[in-house]
Amino acid sequence: MTDTTDTTRTRWTPRLWGTLVVLCAAMFLDSLDVSMVGVALPSIGADLHLSDSALQWVVSGYVLGYGGLLLLGGRAADLLGRRRVFLVALAAFAGASLLGGLVDSGPLLIATRFLKGVSAAFTAPAGLSIITTTFAEGPARNRALSIYTTCAAAGFSLGLVISGLLTSAGWRLTFLMPVPVALLALVAGVRLLPRQHTERPVGGYDVAGALTGTGSVLLLVFTVTEAQGAGWLSARTIGSLLLVAVLAAAFLLIESRTAHPLVRLGIFRNPSVRRANLTALTLMGAYAGFQFVATLYLQRLLGWSALETALGLLPGGAIVAFSAGAVGRLLDRYGPERLLPVGVALMTVGYASFLRLDEHSGFLGLVLPAMLLIGGGFALAFPSINAAATGGVPDDEQGLASGLVNTGLQVGGAIVLAVTTAVLTAGSGGGTDAQAQLAGYRPALLLVTGTIAVGLLLALTGAVRSGRGSAPTAAATAGSHPVPDYAYGAAAVTAADDAEVLSKR
Repeated sequence: MTDTTDTTRTRWTPRLWGTLVVLCAAMFLDSLDVSMVGVALPSIGADLHLSDSALQWVVSGYVLGYGGLLLLGGRAADLLGRRRVFLVALAAFAGASLLGGLVDSGPLLIATRFLKGVSAAFTAPAGLSIITTTFAEGPARNRALSIYTTCAAAGFSLGLVISGLLTSAGWRLTFLMPVPVALLALVAGVRLLPRQHTERPVGGYDVAGALTGTGSVLLLVFTVTEAQGAGWLSARTIGSLLLVAVLAAAFLLIESRTAHPLVRLGIFRNPSVRRANLTALTLMGAYAGFQFVATLYLQRLLGWSALETALGLLPGGAIVAFSAGAVGRLLDRYGPERLLPVGVALMTVGYASFLRLDEHSGFLGLVLPAMLLIGGGFALAFPSINAAATGGVPDDEQGLASGLVNTGLQVGGAIVLAVTTAVLTAGSGGGTDAQAQLAGYRPALLLVTGTIAVGLLLALTGAVRSGRGSAPTAAATAGSHPVPDYAYGAAAVTAADDAEVLSKR
């Protein structure tokens, strides 16, 4: 046997790079789609004659489909094949994007947004699990996750600017622009993505678990999104939340008793997975709430245009986009358990610094310092969460682990955003003058800061455990993630060779 570890450990083959590019393209489109539609909403409402309550569903429809079906998407990737699920979902995403740019009906547009969210609910966990089963745990995976995260941040940041430019020519272009990119990624994916042998589980699929689990998440996202309009203490909202609790209890009971569960509850015995998922809730929740408040503040109170707002928020995303290599090396050296609290702490300081806002604040004095802190923190925290949430998890549950952490991100964003909106509205009392608006923005930002502070406490517990030697290291778990032959650049590697190569990592 020829030992290739020394020469190929840091050198990836063109095919491996191509695989990563395809996966990053899908994540780029998912992130792009989230940010592009926001700037286009006023034009969409005017053209399709949508009220504000109906217009919010252009955004909420995507979140509902995305957050509600991530668990099902992640498990489907494990059971039906990650490659197959990814490609089918990517094709559906392209089709829904095309329809969204052609429809002339508000309800149809919202339906296409829901379909795009459903598609993303399958591509996101399938893509992440392809990465975590293709790249060995440790330096290779940390590098891949850093690049993957960079593409997500770049998509979100560029989406703000691209939308501002495209909307001036026509809002439909914001829906049509992703179509050719998705089709190119689909064609490349058919040729490049590694094939995976899958067999139907002996006990069949967990249909009851899928129905109750997906139903509870869908209903939860729907309820918190609609709560502001219906009233948080209304019979409708309370009844929906009770039904969510019933469905969630039924789901847990089913999963604890079925032989082939949708979610093996034992996965949460891994403390790293547990903390990563809880921290993901606070991380994306705080960011979604902050972006909402900051956008309203900059446009309504300071009078910035949509494009100026996008450019003002861009430095945060730019830091993430240009820090992939450095963050990958930091993950290698310190590990996610130690890096995560540093990132969350920077975000906490960034959100807290924005509490200094007033009617005369400027870009250099308020916005830029906050965005540099938030961007730097996000660059460290997001790949750390992904690494911690999937580290030490067997290959046949990587889709599940990916689906869980993505569900936490989306559901956290939906819940905290809904609560932030309610706090902002209550604080302003419906007033439109500067003082009334500030009276709404400040408590909303306090909520955002408090949310990320909870995440910081969770992350610090992981760092303490890691310092005591209780957290699993990459070296201890790398052997549980075999890597395809071409990842090492070898023409043919036997099972025994794989074991030897991985043992030397």
